[in-house]
Amino acid sequence: MKFDDTIITISREYGSGGRIIGQKLAEQLGIPFYDNELIKMAAQQTGMSEEFLKNTEERANHGLRFSLSYLGNLSYTMPLNDKVFIAQSQIIRDLADKGPCVIVGRCADYILKEHKHCINVFIHANIDYRMYRALKHYDFPKQKNDAKTKEMILKVDKQRETYYNYYTDQAWGRADNYHISLDSSQLHIQGTVDVLQKYVEEFEEKRETFDQYE
Repeated sequence: MKFDDTIITISREYGSGGRIIGQKLAEQLGIPFYDNELIKMAAQQTGMSEEFLKNTEERANHGLRFSLSYLGNLSYTMPLNDKVFIAQSQIIRDLADKGPCVIVGRCADYILKEHKHCINVFIHANIDYRMYRALKHYDFPKQKNDAKTKEMILKVDKQRETYYNYYTDQAWGRADNYHISLDSSQLHIQGTVDVLQKYVEEFEEKRETFDQYE
């Protein structure tokens, strides 16, 4: 199946496997995948180091709510977090204009809210599954105390929620802000990928019907 300009954004709870799900989905659909590549692109655009950007992204300031109207208005007095968000937002928009792709995190669903062929996905899972995956697959401290492991996972979720809520006017993880929300602890990684592939293919098949009413 040919994909002309469909964009899939993946938002996810920490440990749910959202990144690998997005990567596998992109491979099966034959379209580009962007996650850490966005950091490299933002580093080239801003002149900031990749290490700095890794430590800065998905961390919000605690001032007034950010507005997308700031895009294209980079100020020397603007907090560095906001500068990073603006740089990545422009990169995300440019990538979406070039063609179909899968983008993980970074409020891509909100940044591309005017893109009519954008599918926004949220991946969640129960805490036991996320603890298991964090300890097995991630660069995650091996905790003997399950309560401590859970605390650290939920801390990352809270950072993502704060970041998302600061840079958008939506609530992170709320089902009606996404087109589809899936529990990877029920479907596991490949099962979730397969469901999403079917969803995207159905979306593509029905696009002609939808578009004729515009």
